[in-house]
Amino acid sequence: MTERHKIYTDGACSGNPGPGGWAWISTSGQFASGFAAHTTNQRMEVEAAMEAVSNNSGALEIVSDSTYVVHCFRDEWWKGWLKRNWRNSQRKPVANRDLWEPFIEEVLQRDVTFTWVKAHAGNHWNELADQLAVEAGYLQSARKGSQVPNDIKSP
Repeated sequence: MTERHKIYTDGACSGNPGPGGWAWISTSGQFASGFAAHTTNQRMEVEAAMEAVSNNSGALEIVSDSTYVVHCFRDEWWKGWLKRNWRNSQRKPVANRDLWEPFIEEVLQRDVTFTWVKAHAGNHWNELADQLAVEAGYLQSARKGSQVPNDIKSP
């Protein structure tokens, strides 16, 4: 059985749409965050997972509190989108296609699984990812590092 590198992701947005942030953090402490001046929560959730996959090698388990991200892969929503020429089950254009297309392509070339975690339910790593995403959106600044920052260690 392949050992997977576990990475928690989260996105945040104030106003929805409004200023937003995304973040990922691995259980080894490596992390990154980023921001967008005018975005949505869903875009930041996708961006967080996409950045996690793009910036980490090997077999990955992406843990997200976003059913939007998790269901796309776990329940293979993407297959229906492709079959319907990028239309969702309601036959409307898939939102955030500009993010989904390259993300799906990358995931299909990698060994990546997706797991859902309940938000704000006390999961240490999910809370850290949330703090980083909220901070990135609020401050409109990004950061990255190889160990959990001291200022966010205790959610």
